[in-house]
Order: sequence, then structure tokens, then C-alpha cells
Amino acid sequence: MKPVLTIKHLIEEAKIFCEFMSHENHAELLGVTDGKAVGTYVEHRFQHYLSEHYIVTIGSSAKGIDLPGENICTDIKVTSITQPQSSCPFKNARQKIYGLGYNLLVFVYDKKDSVGVCHLHFTHCAFIDAARTADFTITKRLREMVQDGAYKEDIIGFLEDKNVPGDEIVYNDLADEVLCNPPVQGFLTISNALQWRLQYARVIELNNKVDGVVNYEW
Repeated sequence: MKPVLTIKHLIEEAKIFCEFMSHENHAELLGVTDGKAVGTYVEHRFQHYLSEHYIVTIGSSAKGIDLPGENICTDIKVTSITQPQSSCPFKNARQKIYGLGYNLLVFVYDKKDSVGVCHLHFTHCAFIDAARTADFTITKRLREMVQDGAYKEDIIGFLEDKNVPGDEIVYNDLADEVLCNPPVQGFLTISNALQWRLQYARVIELNNKVDGVVNYEW
């Protein structure tokens, strides 16, 4: 009987997956330049790989996160090393300060095509705990402000200056929450948009120096 997938298994299997995928010829991707198509291919391959070895709940990237099980709650992101970033659905401004609400598993690849051969060399693989999925700069500054004894008005002013999505009510509520519950330091770069734009450059350079972020590099 297959074991139930755990976060520990997920991280270990992601590393193994990257290693054997880097040695395959992905002929179906020859000439494909659409990053979304490459991402969908890798996501489906990894989901299928997990399903063969573990009891795991598979979700849909179109409808929600890719691995929605209560004990996993992880979305898979696949991005090119040339510009390691992707998008995710926008829910509210609080995500920028307190994280996305789920873990991320990020595969970073370098695609090379030659005659009849497509190589996907996976340069990095990173697991980011939900607690670390907030914006780096904003959480860093908010933590400093709370430590320095900032008032509610200071927090509101900072959120306005940073154009964090929201109105006066949102800023007021967030300022109260930040003062009562300072955010954990996040490590993503999250741009303001109707879809969050997530940038991973900082994450893949952490080299396992931060709790909640596991990195593999080849």
C-alpha cells in the first residue's frame, strides 16, 4: 500500500524528480517557447509521479492549488531561470503582509533545444513554507517599524506609500493587526496587480539559511 504524502516526502521527491527530468529528452516541448505550456507539462508530470508513489490529493491549477490536501496545501510553480517569476490569484492585500495562505514548491529550469532533443535542466528547486510567502521588503520594514515603536498612523502611512491594494478601512484593519501580530519575515517579491506577480530570485539564493525555505541547486 502506498504511503500518505508528507511535506518531508514532497521535498525529497521534488529533488529526485528534478534530477531524472534533467536527463530526459522532452521531445514534446521542442520549439515550445510558451512558459505556461512548459509549466503545465512539468506540473502534470510531477503530479503523476507523486500519484504513482503516494496517496495524495491532486488539485487543478485552473481551480485552485495543485496539491490541496490538508497536510500538504502546496501550489507548484514552474519558471524559467531567465526570469524566475510567476503569477497567482489575487485575494486581498493581507497576503502581501501575512503570506499567500499555502506553501509553494518552485521548479526553476533552463530549456535548451537541439536537433530532435529538448533538455530541461532544472537549476533550482525550492520549497517555501506558507509562513514565508509574504513580500520581503514590506514585511522587513513593518517588523522594523513595530520594533521601533511605530504608531498606527505610521503603519497606515507606510501602507499608503507602498500602494498596498486597499482602502482606508483595509489599511486601518491591517495596521491594527500588524501592531498586535507583527508579520513573519517573507521572502517573495510580490508586485501589486489584480494577479500577484511573484518573483523568486531572492528565494533561490538563500542557500538553506532560513527556516521554512528549502533550496536545492544543480
